[in-house]
Amino acid sequence: MSLPQLDPLANSNAEAAVARAHDGGCADRVLIAGGGIGGLSTALALAQRGIASHVLERRPAFHEEGAGIQLGPNGTRILQHLGVADALRARVGEPEALSVRDGASGAKLTRMPLGEWITARHGAPYWVAHRKDLHAVLADAARANPLISLSLGFGASQVASDDQRVCVASDAGEAHFGSALIAADGVWSGLRTKLIDDSKPRFSGKSAVRSVIAREELPADFLRNEVTIWLFPQAHVVHYPVSGGTELAIIVVLDDDRHDTDWSAAVAPDWVAQNMPACAAPLQALIRCAPAWKRWSLQSLPVPGEWTRGRIALLGDAAHPVMPFFAQGAVMALEDAVALADALALRPDNVPQALRSYQRMRRPRVVRVADASRNNGRIYHLGGASAVVRNLVLRYAPPERLMARYDWLYGWKAGDQV
Repeated sequence: MSLPQLDPLANSNAEAAVARAHDGGCADRVLIAGGGIGGLSTALALAQRGIASHVLERRPAFHEEGAGIQLGPNGTRILQHLGVADALRARVGEPEALSVRDGASGAKLTRMPLGEWITARHGAPYWVAHRKDLHAVLADAARANPLISLSLGFGASQVASDDQRVCVASDAGEAHFGSALIAADGVWSGLRTKLIDDSKPRFSGKSAVRSVIAREELPADFLRNEVTIWLFPQAHVVHYPVSGGTELAIIVVLDDDRHDTDWSAAVAPDWVAQNMPACAAPLQALIRCAPAWKRWSLQSLPVPGEWTRGRIALLGDAAHPVMPFFAQGAVMALEDAVALADALALRPDNVPQALRSYQRMRRPRVVRVADASRNNGRIYHLGGASAVVRNLVLRYAPPERLMARYDWLYGWKAGDQV
């Protein structure tokens, strides 16, 4: 059976591969383009539902970069569901509190409870981890699962689909069949722009720089088991322990006019110090401790109206990149993964309908989170009289009440609509 072409991603070898491909009895598995956190979580969630998948990763080897990642109860609950929480537990931190400080003076504004308080409230812990540790645990679980196949060095160049199946071919002319294609290929998703929505991310005018500092190199002020946010006009800093408490991840967000697509551009240590607003002495000391910094431009993209086309769907940052002011980007991909697996399990004989159901379930939730993240960034970066009012609210509002405002976020469970 020939497959009608959708939109080629360009490459004559790939086009020929689609034309000559034969499914080899594998057309009932789900193809997943992207082997990051979202793609691997989707494969594991599908496997729990008895659905086979094939993860197609463009890189020749897994080398997940990045620094810290925060996993609220809505994320750690999913890791428990996927069966990887125990393997990750030794590599995470479980902070006792979220401390907010004025960046210029160092004054404490509030200290909101995490630790046992949030675990009791939501039935799952709040964890902080190194991104590479989370990715490694997911990759190990995927390799060990007989329902999951992995192909590295596979760059999708051609996609075609008919009423029964979808075919994806690579630059080298290798082709794979499946019942569906899930594009989990990140914020710069070529599959999104060529097949579903041609909107492209826009530079936000801000960049983030990250580093990881060994515990023995830390000033004494930074050995507390907590997440700390320092607020400035048009900037903020966040840090927390990772790697089982042996390191501290630090992220600095500030105005920047340099725009590129590199996730890990090296910057000189003095660049960070020179571009920071005037800040409290302890924070200055911490920034000087960082051995190396990596930078990435923060991209903004409205949540597309459509995430699906027939047997193809978007997931994670490919569908809805979220600004990093709410610590929910990776967790939204985890939520997508279990929602997608549930939708396909409920409608195994009608994949296009299942994918549309997945979009209907997820889009309102993601739009709300994206809006909240942008609002958080606005609040973090206030200056002048507005910052004074913000600081007064943080000082005098009960910390538990401040944290309870996020029950709608952290209380989410698979099957919830929003």
